[in-house]
Amino acid sequence: MIALQLKDVRKNFGKTEIIRGVDLEVQAGERVAIIGPNGAGKSTLFNLISGRLEPTSGEIWLGAHRIDGKKPFEINRLGLSRSFQITNIFPKLSVFENLRCAVLWTLGYKYTFLKFLANLDDANERAEQLMARIRLDKKRDVLAINLTYAEQRALEIGITIAGGSDVILLDEPTAGMSKSETKRFIQLIREVTEGKTLLTVEHDMGVVFGLADKIAVVVYGEVIAFDTPEAVRANARVQEAYLGSAVAEHQAAA
Repeated sequence: MIALQLKDVRKNFGKTEIIRGVDLEVQAGERVAIIGPNGAGKSTLFNLISGRLEPTSGEIWLGAHRIDGKKPFEINRLGLSRSFQITNIFPKLSVFENLRCAVLWTLGYKYTFLKFLANLDDANERAEQLMARIRLDKKRDVLAINLTYAEQRALEIGITIAGGSDVILLDEPTAGMSKSETKRFIQLIREVTEGKTLLTVEHDMGVVFGLADKIAVVVYGEVIAFDTPEAVRANARVQEAYLGSAVAEHQAAA
């Protein structure tokens, strides 16, 4: 079953073509890493999929729904959520309050000023469950601004999965973390996305090879390879275009 499909997707900014005819099929439950050099178009591709940008041409499908041209909130309600390179949380709310805000729409509360949040037992329970899943239950009442960087990233992932989306996009989730933090974070991502479809943009090749079922290599707005980590590692064109010493370093460390 195809969870996400891109058909000849292109994006121009003026006369400059950034995404040049991307075709991609991601099966339900797959974990896919999108890699490539700086300026390759990875973030633009994420923005097209999540609705922040509209393709110049081509089609994007989320399951049976065509989503190119839809607004981000419409795509989210069809079952796709994403995180961002820059941590996007409510800094002056507690961990619990951040997560409770994230579950309200999914539980059907939408826009109402007639209910006290403290009385919403289902929302409170769901937020408590999410805190445990992202291992921040001991930080329940800590303001988000006072969390460590890694904890803030964990909180953002909790917000991202709060709506129960089947397709999750994570944009450089381990950027700025130490090796020990990164190792723990990979395991957390595996746990919270179990059974879901995951796309992640990532520069750390240790994370890529340790997390992904498949790797899509983007160079100059084109996908030049889409295969298993083993096949991508052995692909001469990929090594020439991007990986090179990064693969050698990873193999030496393995």
